[in-house]
Amino acid sequence: MHNPHDPKVLPLRNGVAPSCIVLPHQGEGSMLDFLAQRLPAVSRAAWQARMLAREVVDEHGQVATPERPLVPGLRLYYYRTLDNETPIPFQAQVLFRDEHLLVADKPHFLPVVPAGSYLQNSLLVRLKREFDLPELSPIHRIDRETAGLVLFSVQRATRGLYQGMFRDRVITKTYEAVAPWNASLEFPREHASRMEESGHFFRMHEVAGEPNSFTRMEVLERAGDWARYRLSPVSGKRHQLRVHMAALGLPLVGDTLYPEVNDAPEGDFSNPLQLLARSLAFDDPRTGERRTFESRRRLIGPPLSR
Repeated sequence: MHNPHDPKVLPLRNGVAPSCIVLPHQGEGSMLDFLAQRLPAVSRAAWQARMLAREVVDEHGQVATPERPLVPGLRLYYYRTLDNETPIPFQAQVLFRDEHLLVADKPHFLPVVPAGSYLQNSLLVRLKREFDLPELSPIHRIDRETAGLVLFSVQRATRGLYQGMFRDRVITKTYEAVAPWNASLEFPREHASRMEESGHFFRMHEVAGEPNSFTRMEVLERAGDWARYRLSPVSGKRHQLRVHMAALGLPLVGDTLYPEVNDAPEGDFSNPLQLLARSLAFDDPRTGERRTFESRRRLIGPPLSR
């Protein structure tokens, strides 16, 4: 496996690891031709400027010059950049850090990893930059709209041990959410359904068939037409908690995807999703030590006691 953090390739720059693309096994032309055609979001002139600045290299550390011909199957590394990135004016807190793990308490609106129009304003890049941790990698993820705990692996050597906890479902996760109250629904309850991608690439929906998603639900408190819920996912499908609550007719306060898409304008932080990754608990697979982490954040939602 090729290491994108190997200094002979490209070093971490401002918290951003180099991206990788593999040259096709068939084709002709120059490396510049390929990059300009395959990644047209960057203009041909901009790719040429990057190559002349020695910011595109192959897996052996050799500079990919504009006129260099294609080499089938060769990996190229380059830095991803974004123009006019929308700043996220909220900061994460680091609750725990040792040589193997880092636990961050993420604010609403901050993506865990670079995606779409966010690069420097992602939790991973901010943490890499702040603590100079080139091998830092999230062991799991939560939605950009969700606040709360995210567990990171600090070094590649022990990452698999911690990723296995999520694969084997031996980690206990709890969330809190603010949503409507319906007296006709009994709590506590377990919601089970089959979830699949809908026609929209970023949304999920429930369909008939054998359940593949499970959430335990209970009411923590109620105030008028609203309640604060504890949600404990047994499985880990994308948007699972949001889909399950919406399916019960209890869409989360501030949800812009379920039951209907109603995206806020870019840079509008006025209506955060009232979903919080509250706690993580597990037996450390490396030491056997019991570890429990709790978010320090609070949901704001409708008027409920704190």
